[in-house]
Amino acid sequence: MGLLELTMPENLFVESELLQQKKYNAGDEAGIVFPTVLIPSPKFGDRNLKEAIRDQKPWLESVLHKNGAILFRGFSSVSSASDFNDVVEAFGYDELPYVGGAAPRTNVVGRVFTSNESPPDQKIPFHHEMAQVPKFPLKVFFFCEVEPKIGGETPIVLSHVIYDKMKQKYPEFVDRLEEHGLLYTRVLGEDDDPSSPIGRGWVSTFLTKDKAIAAERAAKLGMKLEWTNDGLKTVMGPIPAIKFDELRKRKIWFNSMVAAYTGWEDARNDPVKAVTFGDGTPLPANVIHDCLKILEEESVAVPWQKGDVLLLDNLAVLHARRPFEPPRRVLASLCT
Repeated sequence: MGLLELTMPENLFVESELLQQKKYNAGDEAGIVFPTVLIPSPKFGDRNLKEAIRDQKPWLESVLHKNGAILFRGFSSVSSASDFNDVVEAFGYDELPYVGGAAPRTNVVGRVFTSNESPPDQKIPFHHEMAQVPKFPLKVFFFCEVEPKIGGETPIVLSHVIYDKMKQKYPEFVDRLEEHGLLYTRVLGEDDDPSSPIGRGWVSTFLTKDKAIAAERAAKLGMKLEWTNDGLKTVMGPIPAIKFDELRKRKIWFNSMVAAYTGWEDARNDPVKAVTFGDGTPLPANVIHDCLKILEEESVAVPWQKGDVLLLDNLAVLHARRPFEPPRRVLASLCT
């Protein structure tokens, strides 16, 4: 019998497979199936996914803890943003206000927002959600409301795997990261710029039009502000680039380094200057681009189907977005 049957004989879920799925330590009881794909079992009947989640939340959380990501697929009760909001609320996690993040987003309903609204021809590089600020979500939910016509996959990758590979290949670089951390610098306009992957203006970044309140909220994040004639420069850090996952007892590659260095580019921002070592010295380009290559090699690109819900443990998993041909509508929700 498989792991799921042994763990939960009366399970409402059945484990399925994904062509792109990765298995680490296969055959070991502690082996990782990444991501775990759950579909309705014959016993599921006419239940809503939210009801099944409430019934089996401890078991689902144990699966998430072990494997880092769960893809719920084929649940007919999830077809709208409101249904997705119900699924998120069924887990009972607290909502995390999106303060300090870079991506332009729009609230849709309840705790549900659009995912990064950057142009479809642009990729979004790998990152942990809000890794560049001290207060980040512990869980990230995604929901496919409109299936992409072409492309638009969401690649995901296990953070501890990237740390291990980078430590083995570039030990001195990783040691410097652990010693100095990273500085993240962004230049923001007042309003959102939908043409930019980091186009969130300072008003929506700090959820206020009052500069004094924005400064207070920035200070709580440990963020320095420099006001300009037409916008705002933010400097965050030094902030750790490597964290220790206390729950799993392992080091993780918890940063937005590659995303900033290769993707934080628009009319106001130079990506090479967007992230440096915590002491202000530049990062080595060859190492950053090799890290991106490792991220791609170890990732699983999840191809979206309408109704899919993807739950990520933000401490365990980095994610990205591939370019796409519209239509595509993927929504998100951030939780502590």
